[in-house]
Amino acid sequence: MKTLHLYLTRQVLATVVMTVAVFTFVLMLGNVMKEILALLVSRQATLGAVAQAVALLVPFALVFALPMGLLTATLLVFGRFSADNELTAVRAGGVSLVALITPILLVSVALSAVCAVVNMQLAPQCRVAYKKLLFGMGMRRAGAFLPEKTFVKDFAGRIVYVGKVNGAELKDVLIYNLDAAGKVESYVRAAHGTLQVDRSQNKISVQLREAWRVGLLDGRRTAGYAEEWELPDIQMAADSEEQAKISNMTFFQLAEELRELEQRIVAPAPVQKLPNAALQELLREVQQQRDELTLPIKVQMHRQVAFSFACIGFTLVGIPLGIRAHRRETTFGIAAALILVMLYYSFFILGQALETHPAVFPHLILWVPNFIFQAVGTVMLWRANRGV
Repeated sequence: MKTLHLYLTRQVLATVVMTVAVFTFVLMLGNVMKEILALLVSRQATLGAVAQAVALLVPFALVFALPMGLLTATLLVFGRFSADNELTAVRAGGVSLVALITPILLVSVALSAVCAVVNMQLAPQCRVAYKKLLFGMGMRRAGAFLPEKTFVKDFAGRIVYVGKVNGAELKDVLIYNLDAAGKVESYVRAAHGTLQVDRSQNKISVQLREAWRVGLLDGRRTAGYAEEWELPDIQMAADSEEQAKISNMTFFQLAEELRELEQRIVAPAPVQKLPNAALQELLREVQQQRDELTLPIKVQMHRQVAFSFACIGFTLVGIPLGIRAHRRETTFGIAAALILVMLYYSFFILGQALETHPAVFPHLILWVPNFIFQAVGTVMLWRANRGV
């Protein structure tokens, strides 16, 4: 029995390592291509900074990759185990399926504990550090805010185009100034310019040289020329320097935020002169306000905890499903895993989409897939153990 346990455990762990690595790479690829590789290609980030950014993305990807990898591993390993008639030989030796898979269930519990640490603490911290790293690289390298030959619409009231960016030096600068309705009221065209970033106040200063300014108010066109022209400062959001968003908070930060909100919104003490109906209405309004403010935090807290139990549910479903499929093809295991993962995470998407609707208890919806997968997996495992 010990030999069988070691054999199965090694097979599952080896496959988990491989599948988690693949899923982590795929999940990270989008961020790497969109944010990191672009900075590297434009020589706005060093290889060391890129390596650090990629390392900070790994825990965030593991939130999803660990459960998906374990599910795929159980499907593949037990599919091969059944297809090669090894399970039949084990049963002929008087070993039950439950006794055989006990170490795998313990592995799923251990990985759930790892997921809890990653979901509730490590991933949010690394995500914030990743945002700070990107923000810091952008602040140190002024050109990161203005990619070449691209109309940038990230600045309020302006559209900016730069033909050539060399560090802080700009060439062929075109800036459209927009009115409140989003229409162009004027534009500035300059041959050269200098971009400076004030790190302490999160401001961008642009000084243009050989600049023409053309006004388009009331259907009339006015023009002016200046050897040097300094535009009003552009204020930027402090992004990752400000307090972390709810989605980037650790479990304990969320708990503290929830406690502060609940203490801030206190139900009023009963007032003797106030009619009972009016008092009840006031209490309902206070409770509604409290729910609206605290519910997104509760949803995020429940999401972090509920995610951590995915490994157990996926293992309970993956083992009997792999045995029943009786196939050793890798493509089948990956396809089945992806279908089950989409079904599982659809409940989390639904719960987060309803986080502003207290009446449907969205934080409890996040626990539904765990109960479904664990209940269905237990029944399937019981049937597989009986050979049904």
